[in-house]
Amino acid sequence: MKKIVTIQDISCFGKCSLTVALPIISAMGIETAVIPTAVLSTHTGEGFKNYTFRDLTSDIPSIAAHWKSMDLNFNALYTGYLGSPEQVDIVSDFFDDFGTNENRIIVDPVLGDAGRLYAGFTNSFVEKMKKICARADYIVPNMTEVSFLLGIPYTEIYSEEYVMDVLRRLAELGCKTPVITGVHYDDIKQGAAAYDSENDRFYFSFDKNINYRFHGTGDIFSSVFTGACTLGMDIQQCLDIAVRFTLDCIEATIPHIDETWYGSCFELCLGKLIDYVK
Repeated sequence: MKKIVTIQDISCFGKCSLTVALPIISAMGIETAVIPTAVLSTHTGEGFKNYTFRDLTSDIPSIAAHWKSMDLNFNALYTGYLGSPEQVDIVSDFFDDFGTNENRIIVDPVLGDAGRLYAGFTNSFVEKMKKICARADYIVPNMTEVSFLLGIPYTEIYSEEYVMDVLRRLAELGCKTPVITGVHYDDIKQGAAAYDSENDRFYFSFDKNINYRFHGTGDIFSSVFTGACTLGMDIQQCLDIAVRFTLDCIEATIPHIDETWYGSCFELCLGKLIDYVK
């Protein structure tokens, strides 16, 4: 079996990070190892207050050392939400220990949304994130994260030429293939765009746009994209399956619209994902 290790936090309630990545990647037929960076009683999004938080930063190096002593190997290393500059440095060390010429590094540079950094993040944290993006084969930012990574103003109005330009600039950070999620030129279609810098080729995938905010869709997209890459699909296939499945999850959540504040109903769509992989 293909093997992925994913490094991100876990919320005991609320669908994001590891509670999304683990079941989705497993459903794709990929063995999924996890390194939780923190344990929270709920995720930290709007609607939750007084949540508990236990930082696991000090545990990560010992987990990595144990794995190294066992000579474990992975087909992909996938990072999501990292809570501190120290964690970013530790992840960089993990790349040194477990990155090879044969495996892939996928970084979801979780920084913010809707033009703002998430609570607790600073510009110095953004600079740290740039350094592990430079080491990645793929990065998967949204438009807010693109603006912070490149130090440019956030905008919700842009053209295909603009997207192509910022993809090239993201590649200049050092990443081989940047992918931007949540790309839309109008209210009809939404999807993702990618740039293979080694072959100077752009890829796009769009599907129906549903003009409503759904929590956790970024984690859904990144997890499916990572799984598809690990299974050896080409860039266009990876984009298509990730965009399609994310829309499936959104459409499945609409009848349960009161649940969107804590997560999207991806569980109802895992059968479709299995079929897409087949």
